[in-house]
Amino acid sequence: MTVQFTLLISRQGKVRLSKWYAAYNQTERARSIREITNMVIGRPSKLCNFLDWKDQRVVYKRYASLYFIVVVDKTDNELITMEIIHHFVEVLDRFFGNVCELDLIFNFHKAYFILDEVLLNGEVQETSKKAILRVIQAQNTLQDNTHEHQFVT
Repeated sequence: MTVQFTLLISRQGKVRLSKWYAAYNQTERARSIREITNMVIGRPSKLCNFLDWKDQRVVYKRYASLYFIVVVDKTDNELITMEIIHHFVEVLDRFFGNVCELDLIFNFHKAYFILDEVLLNGEVQETSKKAILRVIQAQNTLQDNTHEHQFVT
């Protein structure tokens, strides 16, 4: 399974996180975000969470006020992609304690760290939530220690 890109979009269509694993220039990225956002947000909630888009498949899931969107090849398994989305959401939930959109707005760098632990270069990197949280906690500790040393000297 190769993820092309991942998006987190609010119900109003604001991009809260985007990670690109395939080569897209800025124009293509903006067009892709606009097209996919319009398709996903305008779609009735009773319909399937898989969409064909160009020569790829869009897999999405709405959690509270955010749409978690992953674009994969058409030949990839949609259910595994849904599991990856759910895994990412569970790790975010454990880290932030009932994650909400504001957590991602004010701590976007931590959300990117977590996504990088889940997916690396479009491939699943880590499936253990505990291992991911341990690494993120270590990064936070290192970052906190760095900030303390900057103010002391």
